[in-house]
Amino acid sequence: MRKKVLVLGGNFGGLTAALAVKHELEGDVDVTVVSKDDQFLFNPSLIWLPFGKRDRGDLTFPIAPTFESHGVDFEHVAATGIDADGKQVTLADGRTLDYDYLVIATGYRNNDDVVPGYRENAVTITTLSDAEHAGTAWQRYLEDPGDIVIAATQGAGCFGAAYEFLFNTSYQLRKAGLHKDVRLSYVTSEPFLGHFGIGGLPHGEQLLKMFLKKEGITAHLDAGIDHVAEDAIVLADGTELPSAYSMVVPPFLGQEFLLASGLTDDKGYVRVRDTYQTEKYDDVYAVGIAAAVDVPWQTPTPVGIPKTGFPTEQMAHTAAKNIAAQVRGEVPEHEQAFGDIKAICVMDAGNNGVVILADKMLPPRKHGVLIPGPQAHLMKLGFEKYFMWKMRHGYVQLP
Repeated sequence: MRKKVLVLGGNFGGLTAALAVKHELEGDVDVTVVSKDDQFLFNPSLIWLPFGKRDRGDLTFPIAPTFESHGVDFEHVAATGIDADGKQVTLADGRTLDYDYLVIATGYRNNDDVVPGYRENAVTITTLSDAEHAGTAWQRYLEDPGDIVIAATQGAGCFGAAYEFLFNTSYQLRKAGLHKDVRLSYVTSEPFLGHFGIGGLPHGEQLLKMFLKKEGITAHLDAGIDHVAEDAIVLADGTELPSAYSMVVPPFLGQEFLLASGLTDDKGYVRVRDTYQTEKYDDVYAVGIAAAVDVPWQTPTPVGIPKTGFPTEQMAHTAAKNIAAQVRGEVPEHEQAFGDIKAICVMDAGNNGVVILADKMLPPRKHGVLIPGPQAHLMKLGFEKYFMWKMRHGYVQLP
């Protein structure tokens, strides 16, 4: 009988893992994807949506046709429980699905309780609906402008998005003729500019200092947030930053239903080996943000680690190779520690940007470089189009 692979989640990690398993086994496997969302979302471009440069139609596509064209079954329903001993997943409609191998690629949820007032008085850009809400708030802001605070809270890991939104905000203020009248502040838990949640890269701090100075942005480093008021962000040390528009990147958590599975840490992230098999079960994998990654440093204010985009794809491919090996009766020997995955990122800054390259996500590294210039903006535009085309057609074997 053909083996059954069940994948929870249909975005970067889930779509990649499902189609890569099919590719590795030349179709000789039954793959089913379970997802509460029926649309793929290109999260990296959410930074542009609040400013009207993108809408949901530009950043999404229906995933059912993609899976159908590659012989993958799709269940548009949320998973609500995992019985790893019984090799069974419970769905929101009451059904259960059996599996031989399970891939958990369920992404993240915002920690909306990170600080008081965050949900009521700030906007964020970490989900499609959040970014649309941030866009509505931006239009209101333009009617009655004032100071702006862009922040990444204690425990946040998605610093790239915070920097991108910060510099895009500055660009939009210039276009609106408001740049000289608005105080733009950046609040971050990073111990220094350009830490990015990956320990920083050579000359990154100096480069970002130059960017901030050029744009007239004030930075508050190693800063925790006490609360978000209606008209200000108040830091842990009591500093009050008046704000008519507050965009805050919160920490992420694993999906809540995973907490009862016995597979996760207290944040809902699944503990994995370098094969992306879970610590306890050889037939259960976790990839992307759903996978737990140890933070290799201690900072005065807690700093998380980014796991989106390229790292998620790499984890999914490693998991797919190992599942294929198991299906063939081989030992799953493909390993790629998270810290050893290459760091590849394009950070947009309105009409400028920075290309970030390093031989490893986490230190120690041999090579790392930041390349500034307008070509970064053009590269991000081009990559969005390429990646959406690639994923829509299921060409996950392409780089």
